[in-house]
Amino acid sequence: MADARPRRPARPREEVFATARAAIAEHGLAGLTMAGLGKQLQMSAGHLLYYFGSKDQLLLETLRWSEDQLGARRHTALTDTGRDVRERLGEYTGLYLPEGPGDPRWILWVEVWGRSPASAELRQGQLDIEAPWQADLVALIEEGTSSGRFGPGSATERASQIRALLDGLAVPLALGLAGAQRGRALQLADSACHALLGGTG
Repeated sequence: MADARPRRPARPREEVFATARAAIAEHGLAGLTMAGLGKQLQMSAGHLLYYFGSKDQLLLETLRWSEDQLGARRHTALTDTGRDVRERLGEYTGLYLPEGPGDPRWILWVEVWGRSPASAELRQGQLDIEAPWQADLVALIEEGTSSGRFGPGSATERASQIRALLDGLAVPLALGLAGAQRGRALQLADSACHALLGGTG
């Protein structure tokens, strides 16, 4: 006789990712168990492992989903050619930096960076997720250079320098270290971008 009990439908992946992001931000990946996450989602740990294979893969896919949410906003802001390129650069840095201590998106990044030395899969996934940030910034710098708003120089190298600076400002802010403030980080990013890019204005 067939089992007449109703089957609970699988949770949408977006709900899984949103719940995982909040749990990782609160407890860290080490403090997250598949059983605990499954309980929040009313799913079995086995079901989660079936889809993700491991906590590392869940972390990577959650980060990818989190960055995709922001990617659409970044694309809209940077391709609005009716606005000055320097204004759009400021929008880029504002989107890049954490909103404040404990920013869930940035806690995911800290977790990935901490675990990637031991995982080729995480290292490659990190590069794949970072690539659109680099490509968009390179395109913006090339636009500013061709219009004379930025001085001459390699767009790729200057984009890498800016992103390294932003990462350095972001981690203390995300971790809530003493003295790290978003407003100050934005000011430092702005002045560094002006120094690196030169040009007019």
